[in-house]
Amino acid sequence: MHIGILVSILSLIIYCLIRDSHRVRDLSGKHIFITSCDTGLGNSLAKWLDKRGFHVIAACVTEKGRQDLQSCCSLSMKTVNLNLADPSSISRAVLFVTEETAGKGLFGLVNNAEGTTPVAPTDWLRIEDFHSVLDVSLIGLIEITLKLLPLLKKAKGRVVNLINAKGLMAFVGGGYSLSKWGMEAFSDTLRIEIQHFGVKVSIIEHGFFMAGVVSSDVIERDLLRLWNRLTPEIREAYGEKYFAEYIKAQRLSVRRLCDSDLSKVMKCMEHALIAKYPRTRYGAGWDAKFFWLFLSYAPTCLSDMLLCIIFPTPAASGRSVPGILINI
Repeated sequence: MHIGILVSILSLIIYCLIRDSHRVRDLSGKHIFITSCDTGLGNSLAKWLDKRGFHVIAACVTEKGRQDLQSCCSLSMKTVNLNLADPSSISRAVLFVTEETAGKGLFGLVNNAEGTTPVAPTDWLRIEDFHSVLDVSLIGLIEITLKLLPLLKKAKGRVVNLINAKGLMAFVGGGYSLSKWGMEAFSDTLRIEIQHFGVKVSIIEHGFFMAGVVSSDVIERDLLRLWNRLTPEIREAYGEKYFAEYIKAQRLSVRRLCDSDLSKVMKCMEHALIAKYPRTRYGAGWDAKFFWLFLSYAPTCLSDMLLCIIFPTPAASGRSVPGILINI
């Protein structure tokens, strides 16, 4: 009985390893379109794939980002300006991709957008603060995916959505977690529906990487902006000590969890693009596999207890502000 179970498990592992090893044979002339390549993971991936001979079309928000990327890559690298919050900019980028692929279709779409800030307690925020994140990291990515679907279907290509594993559980206010959960749902729905046309959809749930993290200075500057615009009543309810400890908690979480080995996420993205049978989900980074995933499945009382230890409590709650009691 036990031997049969062991043999079955080993057979399944061997099957998965063999299946994972199969690659798409002919990659010549195939195009990969990547969003948000100014900096961070998108920029690193564009350079990584360009060195491996792919025909990369990299979308950048700024003209400087576009020129910088073009200057350090091969002549086959094409760049285009793209503002995911602007429908007309999305339409222009789609037209550019259509012309570049010249009737061949688009083999790969990598959706990458890290609209992070503002991240703050929910009652510090206004509706426009949610729009500033969701319009880019959710609605914009969905729109460009929908408009590129005809090209993806023509090439029987694949969609790879990069989603920070921190979004697997919601513990800070703002549009960040909303956008990640939204992209998870959109990816799963699209994967089930579009597979009938030969298009594959993968999700890469990555942890914190040095190239993909918004600077703690940016987060702190944005928190200070939000704090200064609060009414006196809300500021008094939270207290100056809460504000200082909240910034400290954000800073330490980024510092403790950041990984400098970008190859972990690059290899996942490359496999999702060139494997004959790409996985539905990839975990890239130790924190994605063992911290955020664990917390997302842990009992609510356990995750709440951990977050109460990490983050401070408002002055009006009547409890003392604990500060940082553990190093995550």
